[in-house]
Parts: sequence; structure tokens; C-alpha cells
Amino acid sequence: MEKGKFKTKLKNVDNTFKELFTRYENNPILTVRDWPYPANSVMNPAATLFQNKVLLLARVEDRRGFSHLTKAISEDGIKNWKIDALPTLESDPDHYPEELWGIEDPRISWLAEKKKWAITYTAYSRGGPLVSLALTDDFVNFERMGPITPAEDKDAAIFPRRINGKWALIHRPVNTTYGPGAHIWLSYSDDLLHWGDQRVLMHARRGSWWDGGKIGLSTPPLETAEGWLMLYHGVRQTAAGAIYRVGLALLDLDDPHRILHRSDEWVFGPLEWYERLGDVADVVFPCGWVHDEQTGVLKMYYGGADTCIALATTTVNELLDYVKQCPVPPQDDDFY
Repeated sequence: MEKGKFKTKLKNVDNTFKELFTRYENNPILTVRDWPYPANSVMNPAATLFQNKVLLLARVEDRRGFSHLTKAISEDGIKNWKIDALPTLESDPDHYPEELWGIEDPRISWLAEKKKWAITYTAYSRGGPLVSLALTDDFVNFERMGPITPAEDKDAAIFPRRINGKWALIHRPVNTTYGPGAHIWLSYSDDLLHWGDQRVLMHARRGSWWDGGKIGLSTPPLETAEGWLMLYHGVRQTAAGAIYRVGLALLDLDDPHRILHRSDEWVFGPLEWYERLGDVADVVFPCGWVHDEQTGVLKMYYGGADTCIALATTTVNELLDYVKQCPVPPQDDDFY
């Protein structure tokens, strides 16, 4: 096979099952060795289209252990990345004390109404992680809106358009009211600053499930004719440590609190060396994907083992065909 092309590496024993995601054969696509300044690791990038190019906003951990965000731009979203020579967005604890110990794991949503990109990211405060928001129209200048959730909260993204007149936010607070585990929530806002009407969207399952410890949003929800396509990560604790894998859900377009389908099985998990060996072993952590509407191809960018950035591809139709065959979740998640 020609170098640089994609190939499917994993098949089941009867050689008939094709994986939903195809890893780029030259993964990882970005590591700290590619970075123009010293750092410990790069990981967990947000992704969007910007000026007809793929833009990644990567989490970069410095050698103190604090993180900041740096952008990388590529014509094809695979190679020849142009990386900012200095951090693109750093913590500013003097003006935003909630960013004392760095900023992490961004997600990007294009808000057509605002003609700006909304960047939700985790600010690491003394009280724990929380969700902060910044707006930009050029990825050079950023309008920090400050924290939009209290601690402890993370894994957040804003839907790209209002739903029933309100902005919607998916996020993952830690709240023991609903039992053990950490669950995915939905909140709503009129102005992007003040969020309320908070409700659990999806519970972490219990016991031996692959997502039986905690769950959180991965990439921002993608609007399709069938519903909002949601990629989420699940964590299972084992005797050897935690394993981070990825599953799918489909949400109703007009009422995203209504889950139409949820995958029982994980659809992407750590298998390759760059996903299993690193600062945090056995982690695939997507924070961004880019959809080519002409071809239907979906590029998913993810962190491998909290150490590098990798790429896998699929199509929207493949994901929809799969998730529509998944179960309709019971109303009472105690079933799990």
C-alpha cells in the first residue's frame, strides 16, 4: 500500500467485520518532537475547519506539568503542519484565577449566529477543574468569557446553533446526587454566560461495562438529518488501571435530552503502541473531528496515552448506520 494511505488493521476472526474507524497508518501524526519549543507532551486536540484548512488546537503540557493550547494548521489535516512558534492560548491566572494550574482539553464549535468559534476548555483551579469559554474569529485574538461552570466540571462543548431559542452545553460535572460515577449533563443559556436548567443527559453504567466508571463528551455533537451524533468516552477501572474507550449516541435534533440510540459496545479503544504506552497508558481521547460534507469523510483527532496526537477516519453514514442499530436506552438508567 502506498505510504500515507489509510488501511484497516483490525478484523474479527471470520474476517468480515470492518472497524468503524480506520487509523492512519503513519500515526502518530504529531508528537512533542514536532513542537517548535520545549514541552513534555502534546495531546487531546480540538479540531475545526479554518480558511479551508484543518486547524488543531492541541493541549501542550510543559515540563512543570501545566498545560496550555497551541494551534497547528494543515492543508490536508494529515501532514505538513504549521505550528505556532509560541503558545497560542496560555493560562492567565492574574486575571483569571481559575486558570492557576493551566488550561486543558479544548473543544471548538463554530457559532454561525455569532460568526465566531466558541472554545470550551478545562481551567484547572484550586477548587478543581471547571469549564471556561473563549470566543475568536481568527485564532490569534481571544475574548475570554471566563468560567461558565463551577468546579468540578469538564468535557464540555456548545452545540453549534440554538435549540428552541437557547444555547445548549454538554458537560460532565461530578455530582454524587445520582449515585457513583460521573455522568454527562445538558445545560441551557440565553447568553452563553449564565447556564441553567441543568439535567443529566446520560448516566455512566455500572459494574463490568466498558463505560462503567465515568463518561464524558469527546468531540462536539455533529448535526445530521437523523439527529445529533455524539461521540463520548467511557472509563473502566481494572486491576491494571483505567482504560479509556469511545462509544456513540444519537440525540434528538429538537430535544437533545432525548437519547435515540446508545452503543452497548465501545467502537474505538487503545490497541496500538502509541495508545497503550505513554504518560497515561491505555487512553484514546478524541476532542475534535472535521467533517468533509462533499465526501462524507470524518477525520477524528485524538490523544494517545496522554503523549501524542493521532488520526482515524470514518464516514458519517457509517456511524449513523451503526448507531441506529444500537439499543434505545431505558428511561431509568438504573437498568445499567
